[in-house]
Amino acid sequence: MKALLDFVSTVTDTRQEKKVLHKMMDIIMLVFFASLANADDWVEIEVFGKEHEDFLRNYLELPNGIPSHDTIQRVFAMVPSEFLESFQKKWNEMLNSDEGRKVKRLLAINGKAQRGNGNKNQKANHIVSAVDERGFCLGQKRVDEKTNEITAIPELLDRLNIKGTIITTDAMGTQTAIGKKIRQKRADYVLALKGNQGTLLEDVELYFSDEEAKDKCAYKKTIEKARGKVEKREYWQTEEISWLSQRKEWPGLRSIILTRNTIIGGKGEERVEERYFISSLAEGIDEIARAVRGHWMVESYHWHLDVTFREDGNHTLEKQAAYNLNIIRKLALNMLKLVEAGKKGLSLKKKRYAIGTNPERYLEEIMNL
Repeated sequence: MKALLDFVSTVTDTRQEKKVLHKMMDIIMLVFFASLANADDWVEIEVFGKEHEDFLRNYLELPNGIPSHDTIQRVFAMVPSEFLESFQKKWNEMLNSDEGRKVKRLLAINGKAQRGNGNKNQKANHIVSAVDERGFCLGQKRVDEKTNEITAIPELLDRLNIKGTIITTDAMGTQTAIGKKIRQKRADYVLALKGNQGTLLEDVELYFSDEEAKDKCAYKKTIEKARGKVEKREYWQTEEISWLSQRKEWPGLRSIILTRNTIIGGKGEERVEERYFISSLAEGIDEIARAVRGHWMVESYHWHLDVTFREDGNHTLEKQAAYNLNIIRKLALNMLKLVEAGKKGLSLKKKRYAIGTNPERYLEEIMNL
């Protein structure tokens, strides 16, 4: 943490030096500390700072005390997002020490709107994030709306070291240019299919509707019981795709996949969902099942931003400030996964609450990590 604090001190402040009362570095770290300690909006950040100013001076200069919430928001909106993204990258480099492991790392990519950033006069920020299987966000890219994910995903991939990973996306990310980018960076893909790829989905569906063909596929089944329901997950994969007319359009395409989830309720009611995928992976049904199931990580991460940090309830309309807050929340969320706070086994939301009850104790422990 102290190395990261040193990094934050290098932020370039473009304000007129003679008019500066509050250091940009201090404001960045104040927002980070307050976010860990259960503060969700600018007023709460100011209150946190003023209540714990003496403690914060152990790490921050605060030459003119704690700024007002208006000043915190105004200056935070001036922080270059590229700097915070570099801060996040530095953080991830410190976390990643498992490059030699044999199992391919999963990286799920998906987008989420910052709903509180939108109103009748402007569209909300839409942020595409890359989340690994440990639940850490490794990077993100801001766009104006969901359809722009198509151009944002290759740009995000260019920022990340994805060599040797398996990239998963929803159907929006199933684009030949994205598949090409993934393969150029020496990674593999498992991409969901919907009706946005011409006849590709129809052709794959037709193949798996043939029971004889399906019997020749690699197959895996799991059964789980939870909350009075039984969920059966089935996976089929085949490399037999010489018949697929579109295969040459997809760099490195080696297999197609069908998944079927059958959920049986407590009263015996049954719901079945089938999904289809294309992949650059060779036949290996266990790895495919892991990749398909693992994509939920990014959905879980977005859920935590809303539930643990109440992101959609924050109505910061200034886009740069809202995006910067998103990066800080992700850094704080990553930290919550690493630290113990309060009673052992607490949820991330309750960990955050525990830190807020005694920030001097817990933030001191965090700073000594």
